[in-house]
This record gives sequence, structure tokens and C-alpha cells, in this order.
Amino acid sequence: MLPNAQGVFETHQSVHPVSVIMYKHDLVYLTEDASHDAAIEHINEEAFGPGRFTRAAARIREQGPHDLSLSFICTDNGETIASVRMTPVLAGSVKGHLLGPLAVRPSHKNIGIGRELVRIAVEAARRKGSEAVILVGDPPYYGPLGFEKVAYNALCFPGPVDPGRVLVVPIAEGVHERLKGTIAWRE
Repeated sequence: MLPNAQGVFETHQSVHPVSVIMYKHDLVYLTEDASHDAAIEHINEEAFGPGRFTRAAARIREQGPHDLSLSFICTDNGETIASVRMTPVLAGSVKGHLLGPLAVRPSHKNIGIGRELVRIAVEAARRKGSEAVILVGDPPYYGPLGFEKVAYNALCFPGPVDPGRVLVVPIAEGVHERLKGTIAWRE
């Protein structure tokens, strides 16, 4: 569309108007702090339900606290609407971080918030010297974000895990070769 002689943009009559619902978001990404705990718990409950506590990754998270400096939230107009947490782990001989849970309120899904939180968290882990970011998740979602499959049954989780869903962003050299053995929380 080009402006007319008066600088006004005009549409042609042959163009049919389309109804589009636009939502204005004021998204801000922040490092998590203790004041976000209740909102994050609500978001995770909404996303994963009570079964979230029975997952193998949750067993690791119960072993020690997540790293607040690598855990992030997203707010929209001041309301916490998404979060991602990173827990320090030793996976085989790799000193890395377990990403998750990652959760976004249903009202804000499918606009890229989860992907941005993952990108921010992985980059923060890289800057902090983590050797890898590991998660249990869907390869079609996480693959385009830089995650690769871990060798089948290479890591032993404290509970059942689908080995085809264990993924890693290798940051240090030789990560795949060293991701063999138990995965557990580390200080």
C-alpha cells in the first residue's frame, strides 16, 4: 500500500476487509525471585495437573533447589503468565542444568513465549558455564530450539522416562560422550 498525494494510505475497493482480533501484550521477561512462587505454582498446576509430581524430572527437582539466577518468568501487564526453571544436575560426568518445568498460561499459548523463555534460559546457562541443558520433552518442539536426542537409555533417571524424549543442548565439548550414567541434583 502506498500513500496518495496527501500522504494518506488508501485501500482499493477490491480488497475485502478481514476481521482480525488483535490482543496487545506488554510482555516482560524477568529473572525469577521468591515473590513469583505462588503464581508459578498456579501456572504449573494449570498446565500439568497433579500428575506433575510423579514425573522422573520432578524426582530430581525434589533433591535440591532450582537455580534462581537461571530461572525466568514472563509477565503480561504485570501478571506472571509463564515460567521456566533450571535445576543444577550432574548427568553422567556432565555438570549441566535440567530445564523445566516450562509452562505458559492457556491464554498466552502459541505466541512464542515458551520458546523465548527456553532461549533465555539456555543462553543464561551458557554464560554461567553450564556444560549442557537437559530436559525430558517433545523433540518436535524442542529440536528447533537447539535440543538434540541423548543416546538411547544413556541416562538413568529416578523413575521411568521415555528415552526418546531425553534431549540436550550440548554447550561444552564431548557432552554426548559423557552423558552416560545417573542424572541427579548437584550443588
